[in-house]
Amino acid sequence: MRIQMKERIENIIGENIRTLRKQQEIKQTTLADELNIRRQSVSAYERGVTLPDIYVLIRIADYFGISLDELTGRSETPADREDA
Repeated sequence: MRIQMKERIENIIGENIRTLRKQQEIKQTTLADELNIRRQSVSAYERGVTLPDIYVLIRIADYFGISLDELTGRSETPADREDA
């Protein structure tokens, strides 16, 4: 159960990063440059292979102008807003 929850969190965060990036028509390379990380890290986050650390999560949320709760799926997600 614990492993499934971790996988679910990774998927939510990755899906939200991808959704936000695509909504704003930003390439992975551009986002990586803005966050001062590698493009491969952005890809890994989006695929749910790994989670960003808390400092990167904060930078991602700030970059997109959303809360950490929104980014991590603890409140309305970017995908929910897209459907509205």
